[in-house]
Amino acid sequence: MTVSRDDMLLRIYTDDAAMHGDDDVVDVIVRRARTTGLAGATVLRGRVGFASGSAVHEHHSFGIGDNPPMVIELVDAESKLRAFLPMLADLRGIGLATLEKVEIVTTGLGDTKSKAPDKRKA
Repeated sequence: MTVSRDDMLLRIYTDDAAMHGDDDVVDVIVRRARTTGLAGATVLRGRVGFASGSAVHEHHSFGIGDNPPMVIELVDAESKLRAFLPMLADLRGIGLATLEKVEIVTTGLGDTKSKAPDKRKA
């Protein structure tokens, strides 16, 4: 299905070691976003990153000392994303959060051309 509408992208920067109690901060954010009914979320793991006044966050061989940067991207209407932001106030380990306008050009829903073939059917 092809659509064209303007929405917002909320991008939240953190790192793999950020925790909220016994849970990873990225998991807490995605769960809260889903519970709130936001349109979608994706978590991206970076190779290396840093912020002003902080350590370099990076992936190390064999996972020793691993703490790569993580980015959570949430897409929805501006009003929903702005209402969601206060729900993150209790989380530690969140760095930068940005909002930017995005144009949704396709949802991928109902688009049979973009679906991978079902290999179970032979």
